[in-house]
Amino acid sequence: MASQRTRFAKQLFGAIAPEYDRMGAVLSFGQELRWRRFLVSRVNAIPGSWVLDVATGTGLVARELARRRNVRIVGLDQSEPMLRRGVQAVEKEGLEGRISFVLGQAERLPFPDEAFDSVTFTYLLRYVDDPQATLAELARVLRPGGVLACLEFHVPQNPYAHLGWRAYTRTVMPAVGWVASNAWQRTGRFLGPSIERFYERYPLPVQIRMWQKAGIAKVRSRPMGLGAGIVIWGVKRTAVTGA
Repeated sequence: MASQRTRFAKQLFGAIAPEYDRMGAVLSFGQELRWRRFLVSRVNAIPGSWVLDVATGTGLVARELARRRNVRIVGLDQSEPMLRRGVQAVEKEGLEGRISFVLGQAERLPFPDEAFDSVTFTYLLRYVDDPQATLAELARVLRPGGVLACLEFHVPQNPYAHLGWRAYTRTVMPAVGWVASNAWQRTGRFLGPSIERFYERYPLPVQIRMWQKAGIAKVRSRPMGLGAGIVIWGVKRTAVTGA
């Protein structure tokens, strides 16, 4: 049986799927595209290799990978409405031969060990019951030497930036969401507190240790958009060198 957190995530993303691409750009002032491009730049997959994009949603990262890298991508998500929008977007952009979609959960990936040359994920760990176990599952399907990379929201560390971020997430985001739909208003109210609670429980140094415990070495991070977003990436250890 799906957990309460899983059911909530499915309901949340199913409701906002129709406007997801547009509203993501609006609420981030267009910064999310730059964040995704930096995430894709961290992927070291060679032409023709396989990349798994987990929590793909409408395939925004998968499409960026297909446009910028000569790789084959599998996009996985647990939300059928999000995947349907992804399929439509891929067909519209003529990327059908490069991207395929799979319905599934990050906690239980339907793939064998070391099946992918790189793995990416976006806005995922706040929606799973056990982030450490989920990271281990993502690392399981990644070949040794392959890159694991993610994009997530972040809490700015600069006190002035943090004050602005808090005001924006508590007032502007719900107001902008209200203009779009009731579902987006609820999402706007939810996001700020959700991000803060996650970082209170899992500060960045704790997350880095979680990645390392999952078998990922050379873990690096870069704050984006004055600290409102963050990209984290690392390389799966090899059996021979352990590095």
